[in-house]
Amino acid sequence: MQDAALKIGNALKDLIWPRRCVICHKLVGPSADRLCPACAAAVPEPISGARRGAHYRRWVSAFWYEDKFRASMLRFKFGGCRFYAQYYGPWLARAVEERLGSDFDLLTFVAVSPLRRRRRGYDQAELLAKAAGTLLGMEPVSTLRKSNRTKPQSRTLSREARQRNIRGAFRVLCPEAVRGRRVLLIDDVLTTGATVSEASRVLLEAGAKSVDVATLAATEK
Repeated sequence: MQDAALKIGNALKDLIWPRRCVICHKLVGPSADRLCPACAAAVPEPISGARRGAHYRRWVSAFWYEDKFRASMLRFKFGGCRFYAQYYGPWLARAVEERLGSDFDLLTFVAVSPLRRRRRGYDQAELLAKAAGTLLGMEPVSTLRKSNRTKPQSRTLSREARQRNIRGAFRVLCPEAVRGRRVLLIDDVLTTGATVSEASRVLLEAGAKSVDVATLAATEK
């Protein structure tokens, strides 16, 4: 009886809120999978290249921040689609394994400010770190706190303006947690590298042995 009621409830939910593909946003029907066959089959090739910014060693991204991937991430970041992280996680973990390897002691993430977290209801980088960490065999640790005073890192800002805006935005919560560790730092999007550079700088100043960066997406500078 209870199972029947649950099935009816799920059917009504699918009728009122039709399921759409996480990436292309096309209808996928009442399936348990939120990826359409085309997007599930089109596994993106990990991206890496010349370092953007300073302080960290290497970076990798799961895909380019463009077209349907950009639209998907905007829904994830600003549209309340926090469950997207579980679908992004395998792509991000694959990018790390293929391009960065596994020689890390600590998995952490670029935290949003407490004010932005309250308004949004979640920290997107933390969700990505948890989803990827499950597959990497690592539990993410919150090591950074971000100031409420920092303005959003708008793409309209120049590289220099981004660096000025983010300078001094982070502090390490517990230096003992990072001291001597090889850190894998997770964020959502890599643009100029100003944010991950500043986060890496404070982690290294707190005693981290090294910092490598993995983001879900990257812009073409």
